[in-house]
Amino acid sequence: MKLIKRLAISATAFVAAIGFTFGGEAFAASANKVVIAGSTALLPLTQQAAKEYKKVDPKVSVTVSGSSSIAGPQSVLKGSATIGAIDWDPTEAVPGFKAFSGLVAHKVAVIPFATVVNKNNPVTNLTSKQLQDIYAGKIKNWKEVGGKDAEIVVVNRKHGSGTRVNYQMKALDGKEFMTKGDNYKEVGKSGEMVSAVGTNPNAIGYVDLAYVKGDIKSVSFNGVAATTDNVIKGKYKVWGYGYLVTKGKPTGASAKFIAYMQSSKFQNGSLKKLKFIPISQMK
Repeated sequence: MKLIKRLAISATAFVAAIGFTFGGEAFAASANKVVIAGSTALLPLTQQAAKEYKKVDPKVSVTVSGSSSIAGPQSVLKGSATIGAIDWDPTEAVPGFKAFSGLVAHKVAVIPFATVVNKNNPVTNLTSKQLQDIYAGKIKNWKEVGGKDAEIVVVNRKHGSGTRVNYQMKALDGKEFMTKGDNYKEVGKSGEMVSAVGTNPNAIGYVDLAYVKGDIKSVSFNGVAATTDNVIKGKYKVWGYGYLVTKGKPTGASAKFIAYMQSSKFQNGSLKKLKFIPISQMK
């Protein structure tokens, strides 16, 4: 009988440490474990917050991964993550996606998005109409928008990307993307977008400001530079809120981690350094 009790206690401890399976779905059950999945736009932010939070509470394990925004709420509902990162409020419908039920969304950042080209591209500004035509495949050569005589390589994010949702709604005024073509390609993550544009002098794409560095540069939108200051002043319109989502009201380590990301210390410290904007500055 004592042996059975010891085995039962050991099994309970093991389940609490790694999660449990019910109905074919894995659930992160540990009170000291935070698992974050979803947005790659928010990935630099969630990774930095995880690094800092481990110093605040060393007993808590924080794991962060990024694939696309849609994976955030999906992972939380499946139970493979305790927190989902997403670039739109999943409790509300947006073009291409219905609202998710059973989730609670927590604003953690303002995300400025930028149109990007290779650093050697002479183009410095594009209008909303020009971007609509480029992404629809109507404008095909850079010389049509003040650049060199070279075919434009259009790089888009795959369906499910929150950056794509925001860019389509705000930079393209909701106009549709082209879906195929010799000079059209889709990438899955923000880092892949950076690589695709940075290695091709004729490419165009879009990312959030945290990724604009190295071999890519941002171009102005309707004559307004993509900067955090211009977003705050209301001059630059291509931005959105970043959210962490939980299944119901967050508890334990997940609640504390979200509170840390929303704290004044983090919002006015690392968040600003990474070219995000504190949520308090857009109220």
